[in-house]
Amino acid sequence: MSEVHETIEAVWKIESTRLIAAIARVTHDIGIAEELAQDALVTALEVWPEEGIPDKPGAWLMTAAKRRAIDSLRRGRMLVQKHEEIARELEWQEQRLGDALEHALDQVIDDDVLRLVFTACHPVLAVEGRIALTLRLIGGLTTPEIARAFLVSEKTLGQRISRAKNTLSEAHVPFETPSGDELRRRVESVLLVVYLIFNEGYTATAGEAWMRPALCDEAMRLARILAELAHEEPEAHGLSALLQLQASRTAARIDAQGRPVLLADQNRARWDPLLIRRGLAGLERAEALCMAQGRVLGPYALQAAIAACHARARTAEATDWARIAALYDALATTAPSPVVELNRAVAVAMAFGPAAGLAIVDALQTDPALKAYHWLPAVRGDLLARLGRAAEAREAFLQAAALARNAQEQALMRKRAGGLTQ
Repeated sequence: MSEVHETIEAVWKIESTRLIAAIARVTHDIGIAEELAQDALVTALEVWPEEGIPDKPGAWLMTAAKRRAIDSLRRGRMLVQKHEEIARELEWQEQRLGDALEHALDQVIDDDVLRLVFTACHPVLAVEGRIALTLRLIGGLTTPEIARAFLVSEKTLGQRISRAKNTLSEAHVPFETPSGDELRRRVESVLLVVYLIFNEGYTATAGEAWMRPALCDEAMRLARILAELAHEEPEAHGLSALLQLQASRTAARIDAQGRPVLLADQNRARWDPLLIRRGLAGLERAEALCMAQGRVLGPYALQAAIAACHARARTAEATDWARIAALYDALATTAPSPVVELNRAVAVAMAFGPAAGLAIVDALQTDPALKAYHWLPAVRGDLLARLGRAAEAREAFLQAAALARNAQEQALMRKRAGGLTQ
């Protein structure tokens, strides 16, 4: 029995996104589609232990969902059977939905999954809602899993998902793949959601752990799906490349006690060569598409190019910091932000000396967007230490520790401060 349940769980993980996407195409309601898919899962849990795993479990689940949908329409028709016109409409809907879902069994569903991605990441939703709904519908994570990853209660996360579904329904968001300029804007929204999911996994905002690898893995999977579905969009390949190049360092980023290991101190022999190769290939694809389309590299491809400089360097000393600084110059022009400028300061300091970097950092001191950003005083502390200004550096590291919400980062900053003499 447990083996059957494990098989059902695995099948659901693989098929749920496609199933929900196919149903949503004909119901035009993600909430209803998810409910019907969940009903099909319940049916599988009841039937498969008795009858065995079907040869085509995905098709079996689709058929079960279709039957649930038809049953639902029939129940609705019975409630209004006194109204002949409405009854005829429901009968037509029943036939339409049944035919559509039957047809969906044999259809290529990639387009449906793409529609689901665009709908879950629609700009009408708050960013938190987009992230939660994407991980639930496309990532296949449960509400408790997502809640644990983002350190919120299951109730809060459940409400967030429920609000997102209701918002999509009330706004009558069409279940479709946009085109033209709208496609470009919507792709940006989707890419941002995946990027934010990865960032939370790569450097956790709060809590005891510095990394949450499961979130990184989900983000990489979503990025690969998007790169396959939106295969002519350079930034989709750029994001996939960036995430894989960054994730290649995972094993070297923490020590045996889970403490952070900074880039310069990492054992590069522990970097994942397969992820590096995949990342470099994705970057090449993004660059080729940009050239063919007469476009410049976008923010994700530029960040992937920066990550590629690190990946290609056999040692920290061999890193081409001048090229990285130039790439940050381009990124600051393409997607200007205080955080990009702070990262540019690090690259400039490595390429041209800590004083040059410190001048950029000091100019950011009054930026309101970085007021509570602990990496600003952390970077400043590092540059001050390299300039021999130990007392100022110590103060900056203690400020960074006070602002940090992650326990491992707090400990790292305090350690850096403790290693400096007055």
